[in-house]
Amino acid sequence: MIETVVRTDQLTKRFGEFTAVDAVSFAIKSGEIVGYLGPNGSGKTTTIRMLLGLLLPTSGEAEVLGYNIRTDPEPIRRKSGYMSQRFALYDDLTVWENLQFYAGVYAVTDEAHLKATLDRVGMRKQAREMAKDLPVGWRQRLALAAAIVHQPQLLFLDEPTSGVDPLARRVFWDLIYELVDEGITALVTTHFMDEAEYCQRVGIMRRGQLLAMDTPERLKRDVLDGQAWDVSAKPALRAISVLEQVPGVHRVGLSGDHLRVIAAKVVRKSVLVQVLRSAGLDGIAVSPTSPGLEDVFLSLSLD
Repeated sequence: MIETVVRTDQLTKRFGEFTAVDAVSFAIKSGEIVGYLGPNGSGKTTTIRMLLGLLLPTSGEAEVLGYNIRTDPEPIRRKSGYMSQRFALYDDLTVWENLQFYAGVYAVTDEAHLKATLDRVGMRKQAREMAKDLPVGWRQRLALAAAIVHQPQLLFLDEPTSGVDPLARRVFWDLIYELVDEGITALVTTHFMDEAEYCQRVGIMRRGQLLAMDTPERLKRDVLDGQAWDVSAKPALRAISVLEQVPGVHRVGLSGDHLRVIAAKVVRKSVLVQVLRSAGLDGIAVSPTSPGLEDVFLSLSLD
C-alpha cells in the first residue's frame, strides 16, 4: 500500500490574472482524514479538481495514489471517489436507479454490492423513492453512496454537509469515520469550523494560499500566542471598544451573547475585570475558555 496518497509541490492554478490556488504544498498519508478549511472562494474546490486531473495546474506538481496528475489522471479517477459540492443526482430516477447509473460508470454491476452500499449509508428503505423527493440530508447520503460504490482508495468530499442540519451532519461524519476505519483516505473540504475538529489534520486556506496544516490541537497550541477568554459585559459594543484598548489583547469579537477575547498570556483575568469595571459596564463575568479553529483561522487571516 502507498504510504503517501497525495503529495503536492507548489501547486498553482491561475485563471487569467486571478490566482485561485497559490503555490500549495502538502502531503496526505494513507488512512488519514484531512480537512481543508476555508471560506467559499478560497481555492479548496480548485485544488481537488487539479488532484483529480480535471484541471491542469498552471505550475507546480502533484502525485495522487502514485500517479502524476498531469500524465496519468485516468487511474487517479478510477481509484478515487469524488462528491462535488453540487453532486448531479438525476431527479427523475429512483435512488436505486441513480446508484446503478453511477456504478455502471465504473463497470460495477453486482446487485448484492449495490444493496450493501445502500445499507452502508442507511438507504435500503428509500431505494424506490424518487431522488427529487429526498430531503437534503438523504440526497447527500445518496451522493456519498455513488462516490464509494466502486470501493475507492481515496475519497474527495467537497463541502459534503453544506445545507444539512446538525444531526444529519453528525451522521454523515460517522459514515466518514467508518469508511476510513476500513482503509479509505479522505480529504474533506468545509467552511464549518466545528466540523474541521473531526479531522486528524486540518489545512487552512485563504485567498488561494495554504496558511497552515496540522492537527487541530497543534494549530491551536502553536498558532495562538495567548489565552482565550469568555467575557460577559453590557453593553457589549462598549465592552468591545474598551477591551480592544487593553495592551496585550489581540482580538475581541462577539460569540453569541458573550464576547470572545484572545490575549497574550501576560494578560490576567483581574486586568480584564478591572478595565471593564472602570468603564462602568454591567454584568461582568470573565472566565478562561478553550480556543477553537475559528480563533486559529482569524489569527492567521488577520496577521
